[in-house]
Amino acid sequence: MDSETDGRRDGVWAKPYNLASGQTQSHQLGQVRLWVTLLDKEWQVRSQTMEPDTDPVTWTETISHTLPSSDVPLQRFIRSGEAETVTFIPAVAALPTVIRPYQSLTIPAGGRCVIYVGTVVWMKVCVGDQQTVLTEIPLGAPSLTWVGRNTMEGELCYSSSSYARLVLEAVPKRPWRAVTPVTIVNRREEPLLLERFSLPTPLLSLHLNERGQLWTPGVTVECETEMNSASLHVEQTLLAAAGECQPVGPARENMTRGRLVRAFDRMFG
Repeated sequence: MDSETDGRRDGVWAKPYNLASGQTQSHQLGQVRLWVTLLDKEWQVRSQTMEPDTDPVTWTETISHTLPSSDVPLQRFIRSGEAETVTFIPAVAALPTVIRPYQSLTIPAGGRCVIYVGTVVWMKVCVGDQQTVLTEIPLGAPSLTWVGRNTMEGELCYSSSSYARLVLEAVPKRPWRAVTPVTIVNRREEPLLLERFSLPTPLLSLHLNERGQLWTPGVTVECETEMNSASLHVEQTLLAAAGECQPVGPARENMTRGRLVRAFDRMFG
């Protein structure tokens, strides 16, 4: 992640960037463009989501004195002290994410499989040594769905389609998506038809490897009887294939018993 061409460099998570008053740092990550401006008394953040007419794979940034057009929405923040650094911290989704494979997958009775899932992350714009959060920006266009027994019992989730890849090497590694290995164990005496499942994204921490890729710990789901009685376990370590990693984003929620019960109850929707 060290290439540099005409002042445009690769963006890096959790790296403090120094700005001088009047400078603007601009980023392009996938479909999102972001501008962070430092002024004498304030920070300004502008962001814009582009139409998905291409499938970019890189994250680039540059520093200049150029601002986007006035059509781009602006957020202003009071600048405390003399802070001149801005750091970008990734964060998992604040809601569980319902993963819908494009094609359903059948796990035979007594069988198991590992599915590699990529989920979009949010970018926290942080300033100063204390990394004070100014705002969070989703690096994708999340859609919402309801998961539950009825319209009164359930919870709001994000929804994401997935190829449900079974081969890790086939998973695209983009800087704005985190890879989660999901192990599904079918202990029933009947096949398990997997059409969708709920990934408890708020319980997952984020880790950055030396290639700039984001990983979360693996998740194991065991279905022993009925579809809605699965148990869930979040691994304490990362997949060895992730390589050397450093933690860059804590889980949004602690794994309390109440949160787990809900996850068990609605794992398969």
